[in-house]
Amino acid sequence: MFKEIYDYRTMIVSLTKRDLIGRYKRSVLGFLWSFIDPLIQLAVYTFLFKIILPTNIPFFHICLFVALVPWLMISSCLTGGCMCVAGQQDMIKKIYFPREVLPIAFVSAQFINMLLSFIIVFVVLGASGYGFCGKALLLFPVVIIEYILALGMTLFFSAVTVYFRDMQQILGALSLILMYASPIIYTLELVPEKYRPFYMINPITRVIVAYRDIFYYKQVPEFSNIILGLLESIIVLIIGLVVFRKLNKHFAEEL
Repeated sequence: MFKEIYDYRTMIVSLTKRDLIGRYKRSVLGFLWSFIDPLIQLAVYTFLFKIILPTNIPFFHICLFVALVPWLMISSCLTGGCMCVAGQQDMIKKIYFPREVLPIAFVSAQFINMLLSFIIVFVVLGASGYGFCGKALLLFPVVIIEYILALGMTLFFSAVTVYFRDMQQILGALSLILMYASPIIYTLELVPEKYRPFYMINPITRVIVAYRDIFYYKQVPEFSNIILGLLESIIVLIIGLVVFRKLNKHFAEEL
């Protein structure tokens, strides 16, 4: 399977480019929306939690922003990635290629979009005077863990959506639930001690905590958190691959 996917790497690159270009096709601002979207959400949540419902979290806008950008990638892979196979029915019916190419290309496009958004994160950190330290170099393993996690979820839900179209609406609600069930608009320290083990079962929590350690707390993420986050993401990827391989045999008939 992996050899076959590798043989179609050119197709993956082509589809990734198509997704990136098509996302902002005929848009006046184009790729600038990669920066504008997170900035708008940052402004809304900052207004809500600094003016309407004040929070005691220092530098709240920084604490929120460094978690919001990676979350937007996860959210996009949940709500949009579920249709990356069902939305390509003509391609699936007409030509042969490993169907895993579609989720891989979709997640890769979202991943690149997130990396572009991190430019704004660095700008905000610098412009606000908060700054960042050399520990930002530890970002590499964290983004890889997030990519693996996002790919596993996209493989799973894109396959299920072919057979159960209501999944798209369900995932819209699930995305909202996951956002508030993960320490994105608040810190893990605000969660009562007795509930934290349940929070840490959620692999998204480990990813968010690692990002916040690097950018907000300016410290090295806990080694155990990185290792467990990687293991959980790999498990999600394996489950996604197994389900996708099992269901993709009848994609053409269902579409």
